[in-house]
Amino acid sequence: MTTHAPVRVVEVTAQDLTGHGTVFCPSPVAGMKTWDTHPRVALDVARLGHARCPYCGTEYRLKEGAALTHSH
Repeated sequence: MTTHAPVRVVEVTAQDLTGHGTVFCPSPVAGMKTWDTHPRVALDVARLGHARCPYCGTEYRLKEGAALTHSH
């Protein structure tokens, strides 16, 4: 029988995102230390309001009511 660890969910604000609407994992926002986890990966949270890390499965979600500004 396979058991799955619970998904870690991290809520982020618009201020946590880079200028491209991404957040990096591992992330200090999630309380992770970069030296003991996986390679750094950019996750596009702005596009759908959430994104999941392909390495550790942490899901980053934009906090409800967070306003994104688009500077195009």
